[in-house]
Amino acid sequence: MNRIFGALLLIVLITACNNDDDGLGGEVVPPRELDEVAAENDAEIRTFLQTHFYNYEEFQSPPADFDFKIVIDTIAGENSDKTPLLNQVEEIIVQVSAFEFLLEGQEDVDHKYYYLEARPGIGDKPTIADSTFVNYQGSLLDGTVFDEVNTGTWWDNPSFQFAAPGFQKAFRGVGEGVTNTAEGGVAVTNPDGTFDVEGYGIGMIVLPSALATFNGNRGQISGYDPVIFKYDVLRVISNSDHDNDGIPSIMEDVDGDGLLPSDDTDGDRTANYQDPDDDGDGTLTRDEISDEEGNIIFPYPDTDGDGTPDYLDPDNS
Repeated sequence: MNRIFGALLLIVLITACNNDDDGLGGEVVPPRELDEVAAENDAEIRTFLQTHFYNYEEFQSPPADFDFKIVIDTIAGENSDKTPLLNQVEEIIVQVSAFEFLLEGQEDVDHKYYYLEARPGIGDKPTIADSTFVNYQGSLLDGTVFDEVNTGTWWDNPSFQFAAPGFQKAFRGVGEGVTNTAEGGVAVTNPDGTFDVEGYGIGMIVLPSALATFNGNRGQISGYDPVIFKYDVLRVISNSDHDNDGIPSIMEDVDGDGLLPSDDTDGDRTANYQDPDDDGDGTLTRDEISDEEGNIIFPYPDTDGDGTPDYLDPDNS
């Protein structure tokens, strides 16, 4: 175990102690096994989806005063004939690395999250590398709301990935889940300064804890809690270029695993999508992909013909 990994693991264990300490001697409680928690969370989520429904009939035939908000209720009593969410969601599988939580000796584990499209957007869908302008509400399965914005805010999708180790995870599933929902069309400014967007997409994701905060307590979220995010995708900045190096951030996912922060060609602890000199050779990436007039050359130059473009190859002579 290297010293950096060991120090980070110690931080997680100390925090776990602070969160889970039973008060009888300060026993350290390490994070639970990823596969165990994944199975437990999925069973809990599926039970929730089987016993709850959303106001799909209002979305199908909107009343005049409908606010186009997803409302979830229990299937019981006069609602006994409603279609359960489990029959209306899409299941999406992503792999979670044990290293994301500094879990030494554990395997990577497939995790399942659930996506509901209440209303398709009329524009483009964001990628994991894009930024989205949204309204949203985050809640627990029991309906407890822990965060909400109704006046619009930007989600920078890759910032949800690997934002910090272990207990400081930043809802990775949000950045990935929102890519299922398309943006709206023209924005119309109202006399009072507010605005309306035509045909924006409305979605909901239900995330296992490994795609949320895992073993960390955050406000009303306890360790290992699944969470729900409902959101409206108003606008998308497509082909985002975070470091302004001329290469869209989505193309800086060199290994194609969908995790931008894991790609660091020069090992300087700055991910390629945030690094203006990806190969660390002292020449800016933008200069290595441009002609003398500053125009981007594509396909990107590969001077020595070794299959690695110059901007990722420190030895390209």
